[in-house]
Amino acid sequence: MHAIYANGINRDDPLSVLAIGDVEPKPTPEDWVDVDVKAMSLNHHDVWALKGQALREEQVPMILGTDAAGIGSDGSPVVVHAVIGEPVHGDETLDPKRSLLSEVYPGTLAERVRVPARNLIPLPDGMTFAEAACLPTAYLTAYRMLATKSNTSAGDTVLIQGAGGGVATAAILLAKAMGLRVWVTSRDAAKADWARSIGADDAFEIGARLPGKVDAVIETVGEATWDHSLKSLRPGGAIVVSGATSGAMPPAQLNRVFFLQLVIAGSTMGTADEFARMLALLAESGVRPIIDRELAMDDAREGFAALVEGTVRGKIVLTR
Repeated sequence: MHAIYANGINRDDPLSVLAIGDVEPKPTPEDWVDVDVKAMSLNHHDVWALKGQALREEQVPMILGTDAAGIGSDGSPVVVHAVIGEPVHGDETLDPKRSLLSEVYPGTLAERVRVPARNLIPLPDGMTFAEAACLPTAYLTAYRMLATKSNTSAGDTVLIQGAGGGVATAAILLAKAMGLRVWVTSRDAAKADWARSIGADDAFEIGARLPGKVDAVIETVGEATWDHSLKSLRPGGAIVVSGATSGAMPPAQLNRVFFLQLVIAGSTMGTADEFARMLALLAESGVRPIIDRELAMDDAREGFAALVEGTVRGKIVLTR
């Protein structure tokens, strides 16, 4: 099967172990269903796999990718939910054995992907395969952080740390669709301007004093922004954490946490039900994911290089 896959592990030069060509996919359970992939998108998770952070040496070769949209076995257009797990209290992300596509089972960067039938979400009318392929990782992660974990409602203010990242970009668009006021931070003036251009109400330097306290913080940066996140919250506000790209061990500041009764909520990916609700929000609001560029599968190396260099604005989509 023609696919984009990890042919090894290299922490220092991940692109050296990126392969594009025919590969035999690893087996999947017999009751899973096929999706004829029409569009797929890249995530930093794919680069982490090449670096050995999401894959082990004995797992390669492994088809990469967590995001795809295409045609299901019954001929209907679908988008693929990438979380593989059994629901625990109705939530598959709580399964201790859960994984993402491309970690245990073959990923989405291929002509075909096999998934449990419950992982197929109907593609809404008016949404393209390329648009839908942007959603399963970054946008679902951002949606869960905002809609399920942040305890916010229309009119509240949310601070999104680190404008420019995939989840942060998705959070800006989704928060505006939910009626939230959106503030962002960045050390890069160009990224701050870009965040304003896609809907952020204002942008600030990381660590800057804000005009007022916020109801929630969307936190993916970690150590470099943690102190600012805590100090930016109103009493009773929430920090929702789904990553720590700058380091995972900032000072806890427990005195501030308990005295102001702050909520710190971890968040990982999302459920199929949340995915369906996010699609309904996008359909109702008319908001669509931002696509940086569309490439053919065989040109995927260009997209991976842009991810490694940090020059992406929106999602990189591969089509076939």
